Amino acid sequence: MELFEKTLSSNTVFDGKIIRVRKDKVLLPNGDTSFREVVDHNGGVCVAPLTDEEKLIFVRQFRYPYKEIVTELPAGKLEKGEDPHAAGLRELSEETGYIAERLKPLGILYPTPGYCGEKIYLYLAENMKKGEQRLDEDEFLSVEEIPLPSAVDMVMNGEITDSKTQVLVLKIARILGV
Repeated sequence: MELFEKTLSSNTVFDGKIIRVRKDKVLLPNGDTSFREVVDHNGGVCVAPLTDEEKLIFVRQFRYPYKEIVTELPAGKLEKGEDPHAAGLRELSEETGYIAERLKPLGILYPTPGYCGEKIYLYLAENMKKGEQRLDEDEFLSVEEIPLPSAVDMVMNGEITDSKTQVLVLKIARILGV
């Protein structure tokens, strides 16, 4: 059976600074029509900064949609047309002050494929040097180092709830055999 859905029409419902929301009419594989609500997003990056002592550098920040402080790896949105690798280096430096000699790509994550087109590019940062943190004017966060085995435990017991962070922590643990 063919699974592809053909877009018949598209209507922008909201066009904001970070997202655009549209309602599309689609032709289903069985010939019927339906509607899809889609959030368009430029995408993002998430970087796992790993120290020589096998500690990961996390940020803790208030996340408004959840009304709570979330522990996550450094991340940020892509500007339109921005190279994900360059964005990863930028976000790492801005949020933590660290500068990585190397970013190793670890794949792409689709955080909510049912309604959002966002892609998050995942990286491992290695051979880092401490620099100066440069937060955006509306960004407030703290930086914390957590040993990789402890970070894995935090993922497994629900202390780390952010999906991109969970995936990266577990990927790195698997790569390093932790």
